[in-house]
Amino acid sequence: METCGVPVVGLAAPSGTGKTTLLLRLLPLLKNRGLRVGLIKKTHHDIELDRPGKDSYELRRAGAGPVVLSGPHRRIMVTDFGEPRDGDLADDLACFDRRVVDLVLVEGYRSAPIPKLELHRPSQGRPPLFPSDPHIVAVITDDPGMATGALPRLDLNRPDAIVDYLLNYLSSHAST
Repeated sequence: METCGVPVVGLAAPSGTGKTTLLLRLLPLLKNRGLRVGLIKKTHHDIELDRPGKDSYELRRAGAGPVVLSGPHRRIMVTDFGEPRDGDLADDLACFDRRVVDLVLVEGYRSAPIPKLELHRPSQGRPPLFPSDPHIVAVITDDPGMATGALPRLDLNRPDAIVDYLLNYLSSHAST
């Protein structure tokens, strides 16, 4: 799926399954393959990057919004939504500058209609997501005997093989 001009792939799993840990293993491998990877991590918690006393915080509290803090190595944009919202993946993807990313990985937005890799650990006693989610394209697991139907089963302990699968998937599903 290309929602922001670059491929978008999600990582789906219940909280506490190890999505962030897996991403921390995959990101350096993707970078070593020459990809510039953006990431959206959805949280249900309130977030605050600024802190009282900093100019950007005080300007935002005074009514500016969104506030962009721009430095020589990075840019941070803080947007207040006013009322709490469930989140909108399309809005979050619109924030990406497709000139600086080749791929966007999404952690969260489990029900989004994007291609997803499911991280499943049978030892946690939760049912897999793939039987009811047609957007899951492969299952990553630590159980070599897990039945995944027609979906590819990827070994959680082989991040290099997961990256190989992801890159092959992206090249075979590239938009023309």
